[in-house]
Amino acid sequence: MQARPAKSASKNEEDFAPLKAWRAAILSGNAAALSALYSANPPATVATPEGKSTDVASEVNFWTSFKPDGPLAVEFSEMQSQSPQGDLRQVIFQTALTTRTHSALRKVYVSAALVWQKQGDAWRIVSSQRTTPARLLQALSPKKDLYPAEENAHTRIKEALARSASSHKRVLLVFGANWCYDCHVLDAAFHTAEIAPLLARGFEVVHVDVGEYNKNLDLAERYEVPLKKGVPAIAVLAGDGKLLYAQKTGEFQATRRLGLEDIIAFLQRWKP
Repeated sequence: MQARPAKSASKNEEDFAPLKAWRAAILSGNAAALSALYSANPPATVATPEGKSTDVASEVNFWTSFKPDGPLAVEFSEMQSQSPQGDLRQVIFQTALTTRTHSALRKVYVSAALVWQKQGDAWRIVSSQRTTPARLLQALSPKKDLYPAEENAHTRIKEALARSASSHKRVLLVFGANWCYDCHVLDAAFHTAEIAPLLARGFEVVHVDVGEYNKNLDLAERYEVPLKKGVPAIAVLAGDGKLLYAQKTGEFQATRRLGLEDIIAFLQRWKP
């Protein structure tokens, strides 16, 4: 299942009528309507996040379990669609499901691959697989140049400090590398509607490439970031370059396990 996190689903793919019906059934929590979208003959094959076989009833139960009132929103981040044959269509996507728990909103992200087959006048799901729900948008197709090899991190930090001195922002250093999956998850979170405005108001963000733990090691030492704890690793600087915070225990190393609220709380704590 491959999809770029920062891009929205195309209109043509979202307008695929069976997928709209699938979304509507989840929004309403209508198990019968959702079950009817799965093929009975041949029986649909359904795989768990671990790749094991399960039945349609279990899958329907998962998608309709966001109750009591059903999801408030089901949003697609990006899709990939293939039609290897005229009567088959595979749709791969990541969806954000927003629900209300008591007085708070909760958002989870699930990636899924659905194979639809035209059976008479109707489309039915003949194969499906999904991921375990995550609290952050997952980087399913990471940007190749999040940490450009040619960039000079020393210069970037110097420029960011100059800007922050006049804008009264903090400088957020994110040590990482292009091979680091959680670095891309963190970057995707930085671009969400919940976090991007907070970053824009209070921080200058500089990505510091550590390569294969053989680049910019002097910067990691200067800003007291123990790379042996893993990346991404974060440091926060004042406009005068004073170190305000350095990650010590790998707090962001497993970003995929964090939630938006965790990152927001961190930024709220260290904003100017």
